[in-house]
Amino acid sequence: MNKQLVCAVPIAAALAFGLNACGGDDHRSDDIASVKNVVVIYAENRSFDNLYGSFPGANGLQSVTAASAQQLDRDGTVLATLPKIWSGLTATGVTPAIGEAMTANLPNAPFAIDDPNGFNTPLSVTTRDLYHRFYENQMQIDGGKNDKFAAWADSGGLVMGHYSTPPTKLPLWKVAQQYTLADNFFMGAFGGSFLNHQWLVCACTPTYPNADKSVAKGSISVVNADGVSLTLASNSPASALSGAPKYVNSGNLTPDFYAVNTMQPPYQPSGNAPASGGDATLADPSVATTLPPQTSTHIGDLLNKAGVSWAWYGGSWGAALANRSVIGGSPNAVPNFQTHHQPFNYFADLAPGTANRAQHLLDGGTNGSEFIKAIDAGTLPQVSFYKPQGNLNEHAGYTDVASGDQHIADLIAHLQKSPQWKNMVVIVTYDENGGFWDHVSPPKGDRWGPGTRIPALIVSPYAKKGFVDHTQYDTTSILRFITKRYSLPTLPGIAARDAALTANGAKPMGDLTSALDFSQ
Repeated sequence: MNKQLVCAVPIAAALAFGLNACGGDDHRSDDIASVKNVVVIYAENRSFDNLYGSFPGANGLQSVTAASAQQLDRDGTVLATLPKIWSGLTATGVTPAIGEAMTANLPNAPFAIDDPNGFNTPLSVTTRDLYHRFYENQMQIDGGKNDKFAAWADSGGLVMGHYSTPPTKLPLWKVAQQYTLADNFFMGAFGGSFLNHQWLVCACTPTYPNADKSVAKGSISVVNADGVSLTLASNSPASALSGAPKYVNSGNLTPDFYAVNTMQPPYQPSGNAPASGGDATLADPSVATTLPPQTSTHIGDLLNKAGVSWAWYGGSWGAALANRSVIGGSPNAVPNFQTHHQPFNYFADLAPGTANRAQHLLDGGTNGSEFIKAIDAGTLPQVSFYKPQGNLNEHAGYTDVASGDQHIADLIAHLQKSPQWKNMVVIVTYDENGGFWDHVSPPKGDRWGPGTRIPALIVSPYAKKGFVDHTQYDTTSILRFITKRYSLPTLPGIAARDAALTANGAKPMGDLTSALDFSQ
């Protein structure tokens, strides 16, 4: 078989950290049938540079120059300093508090949140949330220059924060050093968790038909003629140094009625309660944020038709169905179940009462207990998705990095001991960047993405060991791998994404097989 070797890791770094010195397309995908189980673990809201910017051999912060990292103001001029972190660095009610005044005059450059000589805010402390929305993300990317993250943020300079993350403090670093870390993996869609979960399961953007004649008409965004930027309100501060931007309407829907920011599932568990006196299994359709049931083809449909077993394990799914009080919550609340992180709960063919739902939408258990039982018993289906509950998903604003990172590392330890491990591929990634800056420009694709670069780990007996994979991937690469393994049809969104990438002079997205070597 032809092999093309591309040097991936500096030799000195390879020797020091036990990494392979070369990578690229050195793989054997002809034996992909050896894979019997695919497991996807989907964490939250971290850019690659935010967590892995100092990972040896990766395209990280060591390759960033002062000029390439500096942020511009809204008028295109270079900011003299980063804006204050509006409302402070730490989440409301979190101690020790780092208030807004303490963040003044930060240099216009990336900074370590956990720097002992700076904010000294470790991975175990919950920071405030940041904008991570569809149009704002595109405005921050600024055509690929990544130089307006601070300008179009509601969190000021926090967008430039990252963690120094020595391996002793972040368990998944150790996992990444043992297996494969992908350093050219982008979130599938611009913006936030809601849309990127949809792209994880269907490579599609949901719709709200006739939104302009519905209760959701006030959620239609006011967008400039370029189609990618929001119209500023007349009272929006001219400079990012003076405050967060204000828009005429940064809504959940596009002007042509696609749902791009957080909408709630039409079925329980939903952030919207049932209608008074209505069906207890449904969300109130008269609430503007309740999305109508979706009918696009998703990966579950393709797996069903092929006779491939699959399941979505939602952490604390059962608890949320039993008690609405566990949905959402204040910072560090347990379990802080997030309804918009359950993408299959938006689809009509998985509605309450269907056999499809009963078979495939499973309770992952609080703290992943039910998922772990299936791992340990060796009863995982051929394709498994696992979503950690809110306090274990690493999302800024309501949880910390350390708790979720340890949780996922513990899951991997269970998977490594599972009877199914020897034929398993595990993909650990993040849904989106959470508003944090990353220095790598996403390739120009279609209207929906890809967006900012995020971390991804490929963990498997077949994974290349100590390898940094530079292949271009995005969230849809997970679907590409699943469809390749099980010889499924190509989802329309994947075909459209590749056509757009090619038309814009970029490569199609990889299918993760460059991270694997079946000759091991």
